[in-house]
This record gives sequence, C-alpha cells and structure tokens, in this order.
Amino acid sequence: MFAVLTGAGLSAAAGLNAYIPFLMVGLLARFTDVITLPGGWQWIESWWAIGIGVVLLISELVLDKIPVVDSINDLAGTVIRPASGGIIAAATQSASSLDHSSFMRDHSWIGLVGGIVIAGVVHVGKSSARPAINLGTAGFGAPIVSTAEDVSSLGLSLIAVFVPILVIVALIVLGWILWKYARRMRRFARRRRDAEHAT
Repeated sequence: MFAVLTGAGLSAAAGLNAYIPFLMVGLLARFTDVITLPGGWQWIESWWAIGIGVVLLISELVLDKIPVVDSINDLAGTVIRPASGGIIAAATQSASSLDHSSFMRDHSWIGLVGGIVIAGVVHVGKSSARPAINLGTAGFGAPIVSTAEDVSSLGLSLIAVFVPILVIVALIVLGWILWKYARRMRRFARRRRDAEHAT
C-alpha cells in the first residue's frame, strides 16, 4: 500500500520535474537503506544514471526558467516526464524496502502504466498553464513559476518517500493549485488580449 503511494507521489513529482524524483530514488538507493531497488531497476542507482540525471537536472533548472524556451522544454517533457514517472513508480512500487507486496514486484508494469498516466496528467497541467503565464506576465512569471514547480517536485518527492500516507493530500492540493492557477492565467491572458484588440 505505502509503496503504491510512494510511486504515485514520485510520478506526480516527475510530471513537474522529471529529474528530481529520479535522482532522489537513485541517491537514496545508492547511499541508504531507505529504498532497496529490485534487480531489474538497480541501474537507477548506478553512477552513470546519477551522473546523467544531474546533468539533465541542471539543464532543466536553467531552461525551464527562460520564457519561450520553457515551452520548447515542455514539448520535450511530453515524453520525458511521463517516462520518468513510469520508471520511478514501477521501481519504487516493487522495492522490497518500501513494501512487501510480491504482487507489485511480479507486476511492475502496473506501476509503470500508472506512473506514466499520473506524470502525464501533471505534465499536461503544467505545460498548458505555462504559455498563459508567459503571456499574462510578459515572461516575468516563468522563473517564479518554474522555481515553485521545482520546489513542489522536491517536496512531493520527500513526502512520497518518507511520509507516503500524505501523498493523497499532496496530490489533491497539487491538482487544485494547477487547476486554479491555469484558470486564472487563462482568464488574465484573455482580458489582456481583449484589451489589446480594443485599442
């Protein structure tokens, strides 16, 4: 049960930033006993996977804060974020240290599919709100919103690993915030467009 919540929380975090939950799982599996990845997923804790993850995280942290470039980055994220969410969900749901469910270990495809769906939904919310934010704030909102997304991804990843029961609450709050913010930014962009047409 807890491993399923952990996988769901990490995949939602991957929908915001693909590399924060990936690196968290890899580093915790490599240096602690908090997560013990099963054989097929131990590559996540390898030095090469962690190294590539660090390079990609740095590029994500920079590119996602630049208006227009962030939308191109989100386009690439349409594949990367759901894939990362699926991989992390499948790996952690079958991790013996998080749960003792042999069913989840034997059917890791359930975590893979569920993680892809969860990360995909969060990614769509994030990427559809971003153009409205850029338009509504003349690009000044991009670094602020991107930083909030990164902090949310980190916080959600920590909750998913260390307090998985709170994942349900965190997902509800995240969904509400994304919905509310996207609606507000679209309304703001529409008003601004209408004002420009009126002049």
